[in-house]
Amino acid sequence: MSGTISAGRNPRIVIDTIGGDLSLVGWDGEDVLVKGDDDTMQVKQVDNEIRISCDDDLSIRAPKGASIFIQNVAGDASIRGILGGIELNEISGDLSIRDVDSVAIDTVQSDFSLRGARGHLSVKNAHSDVSIREVEGNISLESVGDDLALRDVRGNVSANVGEDVVFYLNPQPGMNYAINAGEDILLVMPPKANATLTMSADEISIDWKGSELEDDATSGVIVLGDGSANINLSAGSDIRVSNQADAGESAEDFGNFAGIGMDWSGFGERISRQVAQAGKRAAEAERRAAETARRAMERAEQNRRRFEERVEGRVRGKVNVGVGRWNWDLSPKGAPMPPMPPKPQASEEERLAILKMLQEKKISAEDADKLLSALEGDV
Repeated sequence: MSGTISAGRNPRIVIDTIGGDLSLVGWDGEDVLVKGDDDTMQVKQVDNEIRISCDDDLSIRAPKGASIFIQNVAGDASIRGILGGIELNEISGDLSIRDVDSVAIDTVQSDFSLRGARGHLSVKNAHSDVSIREVEGNISLESVGDDLALRDVRGNVSANVGEDVVFYLNPQPGMNYAINAGEDILLVMPPKANATLTMSADEISIDWKGSELEDDATSGVIVLGDGSANINLSAGSDIRVSNQADAGESAEDFGNFAGIGMDWSGFGERISRQVAQAGKRAAEAERRAAETARRAMERAEQNRRRFEERVEGRVRGKVNVGVGRWNWDLSPKGAPMPPMPPKPQASEEERLAILKMLQEKKISAEDADKLLSALEGDV
């Protein structure tokens, strides 16, 4: 069903309940166009207010100046080009917002992405990843469950984040930026940034010429330029501060942030999965290398013992061959066997050098066996 409602340039639209996904786009007209399932959709207008509910997916085109209140969306929600105030109570799926004014959100259960806001942004609970870019006003994020990406913000920032944060910032005089992260923080600023940084973490790295903390410092204050912006960073793991524009791309500890200009839907999950897989692969490779080294060492010791036994037998001038229960002495009679020339013995340093090359994957296990055998005389 499609329906058109005359609403003027600045209507108030209240969306009570959406059982599926919501698409809301602002346009230049003065009408509200609603499209959804005829059997599950309800639309009611009282003066300047339009109230809508739908048990399925819903698509709305509304005047750009509309103000929006959304009570509940069971699926995903996409909002574009609405320049009146936006209030959202709960979005159960992903939430994507573009080119709006002020936004106030109570709860987003999945990923949240915003690009382009002329006013303020406040979020009480975002349970997954959050990506925010190009916000003119202040940003308040009371709780972000997973990772946070911030870029091109011009107001004050306050954020509490469960995991990692990457923050590209051009600090403005008199502004306050406070980030508290459960894991790592990467802060990237222009080389001529003016800010006072107060930091606390397990490890702090300052990639900034002329600015550094004492070795192994876990807290400290750094003043850049005239120090006119206040930045407070607290991390449960590491903090890195850099003036290199590509720091996010090269900082492996912080995942792959090369796509900071893009939508980062699910980026935290991918990073966590990649890190976990890399850790498992490294542990397995280390285990295999240690096992190979152990076997090579045992083989070297066996070769050494066999060589010593052969040398000892030849020096005695006897070669004993056993067949069944008989022992036959085939030593030459009447003339002693000349002593076998001594073969060079491999030093401990030589054996360790071969094993080190094996662990560093400079040679294969087969090559290591051949080298050890040659050194120990097992040819």
